[in-house]
Amino acid sequence: MNLFDQISEDIKSAMLARDKVTLEALRGIKKEFLEAKTAKGSNGELPDDKALAIIRKLLKQRRDSAEIYTQNGRPELAEAELAESHVLERYLPKQLSEEELMPIVRAAAQENGITDPKQGGRLVGILCKQLAGKADGKLIGEVVKKVLASE
Repeated sequence: MNLFDQISEDIKSAMLARDKVTLEALRGIKKEFLEAKTAKGSNGELPDDKALAIIRKLLKQRRDSAEIYTQNGRPELAEAELAESHVLERYLPKQLSEEELMPIVRAAAQENGITDPKQGGRLVGILCKQLAGKADGKLIGEVVKKVLASE
């Protein structure tokens, strides 16, 4: 069962359970999926890698919105956004932690001969391609800075 079908089934389950937060988050995902499937240049298919990219984008939007709401003194709206973000996280593969990233970053730095912190951007680019979907780009950048600063 692909991700699109899984989301559709989970929408039905959320309706039966009367889970409004989950239902709203899943409907948002399905809307984006349908837009991507019918977009110009697409063949009506939505491969799982594109679906995961859409979910990552939506998750980032939810987290950014929650942060802005918190800064502007709207904790109830921030909680709603964070609740939806937890629903979205269920559909993404497990992300690598900082501890799991450290050896990968060190190995990539040695492999590419990067020791200067000024070349960190190049290493981040290499790692983002290598770890696409497995780690957050912001976290990769932080780990690269730590590793290059310690060498």
